Amino acid sequence: MVGVFTALRRVRALWAPAMGLAALLGLAGCDNSPWVHGEASRNVIHSAMIENTPRHLDPTASYWSNDTLVTYQVYEPPYGYHYLKRPFELVPKSAEQVVKPRYYDKSGKELDEEAPGEQVAESVYDVPIRKGILFQPHPAFAKDERGNYRYHAMKPGDIGERRSVMDFEHTGTRELVAEDFVYALKRHATTRITTPIFGIFSEYVIGLKEYGDLVKAEDKKLRAGTDPASLDKPFLDFRRWPLAGATAPEKHLLRIRLHGKYPQWKYWMQMTFTAPIPWEADAFYAQPGMAARGLTLDMWPVGTGPFMVTEYVKDRRITMQRNPNYRGVPYPCEGSDEDKAKGLLADCGKPTPFIDTIIATVEREATPQKNKFRDGYYDLEVFERTDTGKAYLVEMDDSDEVRADYTAKGFDFGQYSDVNSYIIGFNMIDPVIGYGDTPQLRERNRKLRQAISIAIDWEEYSKIFPKKAGVTAMSPLPQGIPGSREGQPEGVNPVTHKLVDGQYQRRTIEDAKKLMVEAGYPDGREASSGKPLVINYDYYAPATPERKPEIDWVVKQFAKLGIQLEVRATDNNQFQDKVRKGKHQVFWLGWNADYPDAENFLFLLYGPNSKSVSDGENTSNYQNAEYDKLFAQLKTMDDGPAKQALIDRMVRILQEDAPWSFGFYPYASAAVHGWIKNSKPAILIRDHGRYLRLDAAQRAEAVARWNRPVWWPLLLLLLVAAGGVVVARRALRKRERMNARGEVLA
Repeated sequence: MVGVFTALRRVRALWAPAMGLAALLGLAGCDNSPWVHGEASRNVIHSAMIENTPRHLDPTASYWSNDTLVTYQVYEPPYGYHYLKRPFELVPKSAEQVVKPRYYDKSGKELDEEAPGEQVAESVYDVPIRKGILFQPHPAFAKDERGNYRYHAMKPGDIGERRSVMDFEHTGTRELVAEDFVYALKRHATTRITTPIFGIFSEYVIGLKEYGDLVKAEDKKLRAGTDPASLDKPFLDFRRWPLAGATAPEKHLLRIRLHGKYPQWKYWMQMTFTAPIPWEADAFYAQPGMAARGLTLDMWPVGTGPFMVTEYVKDRRITMQRNPNYRGVPYPCEGSDEDKAKGLLADCGKPTPFIDTIIATVEREATPQKNKFRDGYYDLEVFERTDTGKAYLVEMDDSDEVRADYTAKGFDFGQYSDVNSYIIGFNMIDPVIGYGDTPQLRERNRKLRQAISIAIDWEEYSKIFPKKAGVTAMSPLPQGIPGSREGQPEGVNPVTHKLVDGQYQRRTIEDAKKLMVEAGYPDGREASSGKPLVINYDYYAPATPERKPEIDWVVKQFAKLGIQLEVRATDNNQFQDKVRKGKHQVFWLGWNADYPDAENFLFLLYGPNSKSVSDGENTSNYQNAEYDKLFAQLKTMDDGPAKQALIDRMVRILQEDAPWSFGFYPYASAAVHGWIKNSKPAILIRDHGRYLRLDAAQRAEAVARWNRPVWWPLLLLLLVAAGGVVVARRALRKRERMNARGEVLA
């Protein structure tokens, strides 16, 4: 037996290097591709999602940038923006035309279209809806041979193992009608989901505020006796209750009636808040067991747009495929000379979309995300972002070698200004940092916010973090928004800056410390007790290694004043829950313009739009009676000197009250590969998926060339392995020639 085991060990000793060599040869056939074989040649766009899948794909609830990856590709509001024209121009989408409102006074008399706001009692929009538009295939529309809905009366357990709308055997469709838009507007009164725009819409859409009270009462009746914590909720059928401000006089005519004059309403009609929602979808998803399986509009939207969601793997991946019922809207033919020179008009008149599939994969770390883009595995680094190219521009400036590499690969990260901003805000209902409950405390807290606003050195931020750099903000209004004074002498924020030789100059930290004393916090300690001032800082993403330096920088800004900052970094969903409950103090927030008007930024600080009170977008919960009164006037005004004067006064109020440290307006530069054609990134253009075209052959060639295996390490290991075999063989022969005393025999 000993001889057998000895022989086996000798064979294993000889074969071990050979087996290692075989393993290395096996690895030679592998590469670093995250794709399945042949993916590079398919008509599929790949992109990253940052950290997690969107929380809301339901258009009534969705108001976050990363949702737009899906919502603006699936849904079609009445209007959109012309893809190429600048300044931005509204064009019809699911509507036949962009209409002008009719104005009426209190007596019902029709007024001239130039009538001043104070004379207008009601605005009426009659919007013709395109005929022949079909919803995507979906089980909510499926009917049996007798014309009954197949899946509208399922009992508990009928869902089975289905976790996707793609798991249902039958689908159907129907034509889009005006009532679908009426249903969508009514749905903003729901109590079932978050409704961030209900506060704004209820001020204008006639009867919507009262409709909200009605729906609340009806919902209470429906849910009487049910478990409040249950995910199953009876179907809330908005068709049962009419809404005066939204009707369908004809099958394809949508009529919207608004209180007073509101010129900005036309911009809301290009947002997915006004996109059509079929009642069948609500009825389908309201059935028992659906929500527990993730079968909701928040994960499986139902639209008429060029794409439809076919795969949703929470916090991993979303796949959208071409909607087979889409009508193929032609690519635009108008653009600038620069657009023509860049080839952006080459597809003039061709039916869209050009892409078959869009796949977005969740990335929790910046490094693998960027590496996949550099290697060609992400075509657009982040589909909905316009700022991802800045990091590469900085890398090119820092290294000639990197510049040469990126240039050789055809990278072109054009940098431009856009209409968005980042701020650090203060929760005004917080007793420490907010209003305070006495006039004296209100003044003290205001000086505290002013001191912090001086101390947060946004100019320094842009120097330290050039990949996220931008122009220091003096107000909420970025350049490019009518009414903005940014870059002008009169635009200086007198609280945080002064004008020196025509340039903005930040006030000194000594000025901030003086305000701290006046606020009752000398050296960051409460004057009466000596206790240190501790403030919570809420950030809407985890403190990953990439983000921690920025978070630490914010901590250091507060430390200049002796303030201790407790960081509470969470994911975005947890952050949203926190701010809705008002459990935040200081927070970081970004805002992308929805439409090119000052109102779209100034409404972020409008009192009735409070996040924690009305579920609006005023995350600071700021309220100022004069500001709110001026905002009410602003909403009815056309652009001109009178509107500019009003904006100037509102901005001055905000500068003095300091509900925000106004932060900066980031430079924009999107990371998009050259094989993606027709790319013209802009924050206001969210439906770009239909216009993009992929040169799959160019991508396949580039990806193969950029990711060729490096063979010399394998050859080196091959030589080492071969040498090991030779040494092992000699050692074995020598051992075989030894006698029992270890002597080598002749």
